[in-house]
Amino acid sequence: MANYYEKTNYRKKYPGLSDEIAEVLEKSDRKMEYLQYDLKVEHYRIDYAKKTVTYLSSREDSYERLLEENRQFAAETESVEDAAIKAVMIEKMLNCLKLLTQEEQELITRLYFKGISEHQLSRETGIPRMTLHDRKVKILDKLKKLLDK
Repeated sequence: MANYYEKTNYRKKYPGLSDEIAEVLEKSDRKMEYLQYDLKVEHYRIDYAKKTVTYLSSREDSYERLLEENRQFAAETESVEDAAIKAVMIEKMLNCLKLLTQEEQELITRLYFKGISEHQLSRETGIPRMTLHDRKVKILDKLKKLLDK
């Protein structure tokens, strides 16, 4: 549990201190008190009229305490559903790639699977880059239509 400290009277401790500096020091002490004490302490609100006590947990909670309360946390790993959907989509994409012509398959393989840029492929094949780009766009449209079936 956080410890509560008595406030320092900077005006008394340092008699020659200017008012501006004393005010800044007092504000910084209050910020520290808030961060070290107020956030970490549980509070009780007592309603004398209704004769009830309301427990207010601290605003900063520990991981261990949340685990004790059986709180659930989002998993950092990929969910089973997402993995299954991804596997189905990959299989469907590979089947659609098989429906392309050999030349179209080669272009997509080199651009996307081997990571060759359009400029590099243009230099290697002697085909203008814009022609390669237009072919790529047409092939991707064709793949999109095949995937939508």
